[in-house]
Amino acid sequence: MKRQVYSKRPLRHEYHLTEKGEALYPVIPALRAWDETWFKSPKEDRAANHMHLVCGKPAGLGPLCESCGKPLHREDLVAEQAPKYRREREARWETFRSSR
Repeated sequence: MKRQVYSKRPLRHEYHLTEKGEALYPVIPALRAWDETWFKSPKEDRAANHMHLVCGKPAGLGPLCESCGKPLHREDLVAEQAPKYRREREARWETFRSSR
């Protein structure tokens, strides 16, 4: 990753993948698919859902969009936490905050 300043007052940075980081990207969806397949019970939902911006439908887990069949690229995906997972995270955060 490379870090770039986008505001000097206050000092803030944004991060971008380098060419090397971009080359690693195909590994990430493969690991996600492996995790969703082998580490969850059939009753559990996905922690995040990905929308394929090209077709506007769910992307699924593979290297190809499950809705339109086109190859998936990082810049064409938007991820959103599943509602159940979001609620779980919020409950954990509230438990942590109340314990302080």
